[in-house]
Amino acid sequence: MVVTVFRNRLRPDAKDYPETAARIGELARSMPGFISHKTFIAEDGERLTLVEFESEEAQRAWRMHPEHVEAQKLGRSAFYSEYRLQICSVQRETAFPPKRA
Repeated sequence: MVVTVFRNRLRPDAKDYPETAARIGELARSMPGFISHKTFIAEDGERLTLVEFESEEAQRAWRMHPEHVEAQKLGRSAFYSEYRLQICSVQRETAFPPKRA
């Protein structure tokens, strides 16, 4: 599994952000190999989005999707005052209760 960890802060004037973020979330969910997508907002305004894909190839296809590439450009030019992106490979996973086969 590959996890995208995207931490960011929005600019005060990021008006079209909610619509763009919703569309990119829909796009992620439609991609082959998609597992999950969740966003959290901290008390200090920092946002954290976690996106899980089955493989590096699936994550790369989402990253390189033309609509997502355009949204990334918009993020840098109009939405984010700062961001940090990390792509991580899961080395071990446990769950409770255990998943059944």
